[in-house]
Amino acid sequence: MTKKATPELPEDIQGMSYEAARDELVQVVAKLEQGQVSLEESISLWERGEALATRCEQWLDNARERLDQARQQHDE
Repeated sequence: MTKKATPELPEDIQGMSYEAARDELVQVVAKLEQGQVSLEESISLWERGEALATRCEQWLDNARERLDQARQQHDE
């Protein structure tokens, strides 16, 4: 299985916890769903949402790896 290339995330997102990134992502989605922002702001929100989703995915991938390692150690 090949890992995807990880895009460079903004510094403020790189250091976020899973919960912080998820909570902000929920806020971004809510703003986009309201449809009351300009096209330019919508694009910016979309880009930020993509970066936040990537950060969440990084956390989940890391957690999955840690669980797999713990299971493997337990089985040995």
